[in-house]
Amino acid sequence: MAPGSATNLDRMTTTLITGANKGLGFETARRLIAAGHTVYLGSRNAERGRRAASELGARLVVLDVTDDESVAAAAGTVEAGGGLDVLINNAGIEGRTPDGGVVDAAHTTGEFMHTLFDTNVFGVVRVLHAFLPLLARSDAPVVVNVSSGLASITGASAYVYPGVAYPASKAAVNMVTVLYAKAFPDIRINSVEPGYTKTDLNANTGTQTVEEGAEIIVRTAQATGGPTGGFFSAHGPLPW
Repeated sequence: MAPGSATNLDRMTTTLITGANKGLGFETARRLIAAGHTVYLGSRNAERGRRAASELGARLVVLDVTDDESVAAAAGTVEAGGGLDVLINNAGIEGRTPDGGVVDAAHTTGEFMHTLFDTNVFGVVRVLHAFLPLLARSDAPVVVNVSSGLASITGASAYVYPGVAYPASKAAVNMVTVLYAKAFPDIRINSVEPGYTKTDLNANTGTQTVEEGAEIIVRTAQATGGPTGGFFSAHGPLPW
């Protein structure tokens, strides 16, 4: 069963969302604030983050997931604000070509692969490492790692997607999810697949709205019970 059938966390729940000044992160912040969460809106760009936080009634935290000092400073800010219950690792990049196309296998370089992994995978680990001590103090800690259906190795032979780096990075996120869930059994840690959502990440080529895409993120962030170490879409568990 997918997460979300349990009662919502209380209204004092504090949530951090990385990459939340637009797209899925912004919509997730909007929904969780409406549900009573105190939301720290993580944004690499201070001005864009300030505008988004002001619009939503969120707390801005400037956070670049590729920078250790930025992540550490953000952790200090959240700790000073009283702690953390829910961490949503949403920040991610796909790395499209200038005309909006997918970088295919023939044009994938080590440098390009490293750039995507630095944000999509190493960024998740940086943030987890910095915020785990705060989550450990929560009565009901939750981590939601935003993955992709393209991360499914089982499904890789069936889907049509010419790129290498993005699916590989999200498959790595799924492995990180499983291993952290095993290492920290008191923290519920899951990966979610929002679906092919129209955002700047994919040059707005997606077929879903951000409202549809954010559904599984919001549901998993709010559930007080259910599985850990899993991979879910809005329709249920997904194959690895």
